[in-house]
Amino acid sequence: MITISTVPQHLPALDGIRAVASLGIVVTHVSFQTGTDWAVAERFDYFVAVFFALSAFVLWRRPVNPTYYRNRAARIVPAYLVCVVAVILLYPDARSMDIWQILTNLTLTQIYIPDGLAPGLTHLWSLCVEVAFYLALPAIALSLRGLTHNRRVAVIIGAAALSFAWPWLPFVAAFDGDGINFQIWPPSYIPWFAIGMLAAEYEGRVHITSKIRPVAWVVAAVIMWLASREWFGPQGLVHPEPGEFNRRILAGACFAACLVVPYALGGPSKVLESKTWQFLGKISYSIFLWHVAILGLMFPLTGISVFSGHFLLIFILTVAFTIAVSYACYELVEEPARFYFRGKKRHATAAAAKAPTKTESPA
Repeated sequence: MITISTVPQHLPALDGIRAVASLGIVVTHVSFQTGTDWAVAERFDYFVAVFFALSAFVLWRRPVNPTYYRNRAARIVPAYLVCVVAVILLYPDARSMDIWQILTNLTLTQIYIPDGLAPGLTHLWSLCVEVAFYLALPAIALSLRGLTHNRRVAVIIGAAALSFAWPWLPFVAAFDGDGINFQIWPPSYIPWFAIGMLAAEYEGRVHITSKIRPVAWVVAAVIMWLASREWFGPQGLVHPEPGEFNRRILAGACFAACLVVPYALGGPSKVLESKTWQFLGKISYSIFLWHVAILGLMFPLTGISVFSGHFLLIFILTVAFTIAVSYACYELVEEPARFYFRGKKRHATAAAAKAPTKTESPA
């Protein structure tokens, strides 16, 4: 099942996984807003763990260069600001936002103040966590520079294990619905990033055959089902206790490992590398940004009340409108900004990206 392999620069299958993850997150939000009471759909939020693992894998396998922060900002910030400003100005429920919500949502710091999450933008808490990882990554790579592969792996696993103590800290466990929810701060999600970092550490050392992928998807589905059971942890928006939260984090890490590692350390995928999934993967960041606001607009558009059912109709409409808006955002904002700030011509960079090269861990 495992053999030594070489390392390509770009793995199209991971773009397909990114597309699946973006639609999975749409499922969980549509299910909640339509009041389907489908417990399994609540755990589709584990696709956030997939996003975290993908980001960690892609970034950890590359050396951190002097343009790292500029490139990350060019990739994330322009589309984010366009979405946030549009929601603030145009989304009806956003009229209730106060000045602190506006400022923190514009600066990706909304999880660090009480009630920072705003209508149409509540899902962006996870992007705050991801940006914290982006900011810390060069320091992490520098601190691990010079260590052997085995020691880097040990440090990554150790950091992930230590993070399970975070929810038990008194100021974290004391959250009762008021104030700052420290439980969703970046330290909680180190295990999800660790999955991607560990995959990057073993890239080029092992190769996982494609035969394992169907099994991995089944295991991921079982994890999602088990984690959705009431005995596993609270359902709905009930704040979990530290032990319950740790079980959720552990399950999310296992879920992400099932969906990311077989493709990160495996070969091509005909399905995920098809034109449809590659297109959706290309615009997946914008899908993530826009889908909650667009979902909120589907109810007045259809005359359907929130929490009154009609999951399939609302889901289809949300996906259709989100894809249209996301494609426009990708073409008009994401790509022009990315190439402008990198000072590169779009066609030249696209051609260079097709050339396979061998890469190393930044550590």
